[in-house]
Amino acid sequence: MTLPTEMTYVDLPDPGGPENMVLARGPLPDVKAGDILIRVEASGINRPDVLQRKGDYPPPPGASPILGLEVAGEVVALGEGATGFSIGDKVCALANGGGYAEYCAVPATQALHWPKGYDATKAAALPETFFTVWANIFDMAGLKTGETILVHGGSSGIGTTAIQLAKAFGAEVFVTAGNAEKCRACEALGAKRAINYREEDFKAVVLEETGGRGVDVVLDMVGGRYFDRNIGSLAKDGRLSIIAFLSGARVESANIAPILTKRLHVMGSALRPRTPAEKRAIRDGLAAKVWPLLEGRAVAPVIHAVLPFERVADGHRLMEEGDHIGKIVMKMGRS
Repeated sequence: MTLPTEMTYVDLPDPGGPENMVLARGPLPDVKAGDILIRVEASGINRPDVLQRKGDYPPPPGASPILGLEVAGEVVALGEGATGFSIGDKVCALANGGGYAEYCAVPATQALHWPKGYDATKAAALPETFFTVWANIFDMAGLKTGETILVHGGSSGIGTTAIQLAKAFGAEVFVTAGNAEKCRACEALGAKRAINYREEDFKAVVLEETGGRGVDVVLDMVGGRYFDRNIGSLAKDGRLSIIAFLSGARVESANIAPILTKRLHVMGSALRPRTPAEKRAIRDGLAAKVWPLLEGRAVAPVIHAVLPFERVADGHRLMEEGDHIGKIVMKMGRS
């Protein structure tokens, strides 16, 4: 396959607002040993992209400085030692960076074939949220059949994924969301109770719904101002999994006694800094346990908007406005 020498990508000359992102031309990424090169057909927009655009989430050493953490498209080149894929395969992948471009190089161990029946748009909506949810809810927090979970940000890409996967694996799901429309959407996806956090105290609702017991797992992306109520919402041997700090990382006041008296576990993780081996293990878990659910239509990504690549700034504005339900995806014009 003859590849071009240059590609179009989203450049960020200086951190700042969405308008700082501009389309530019430059060389294709290097394909290192173990990588596959993907001709990108669609890319997901995620909260970490917004943070990186603002200058608050720099890429890890060795990662592409180009924004974008998930892509879907066609394999067009294989690095030395890359296995599991062939030229022409349709794949989606968790990228370490570089997803806002016509071509993206990713480790083969972070890629999966499209679920049967999927197109590029649906496939691009999978990697970042499904890797995150699987790693934090199932691998780390160990959610099991018959347990209960509280998911904050239930209408986000992470939240809509967490609702479906937790329910598919036999858990009872509670969520928080910011308005009645979002609450209805979360309950339609399988949440037993969606709590409008602008009108209700989620801790009080959770304790009432569980007969005072609390939930087994809390998935939190809000951070500081939720910490005390998260601890108070957990049952004995409960697990709090923190994946972001949308309200800040500092806790002004909290009663930590329940951590001792109820044997609570407080944990957290970010996906991007994980090692290649850790990401491969998450990929393998998804392939074995979750891809069959996607192919059987038991679980599906919720997509709020699909925008052309040229409207990347509009995609970021939409993410920051916070009115979306599910994922925001960019599609290349040629796809």
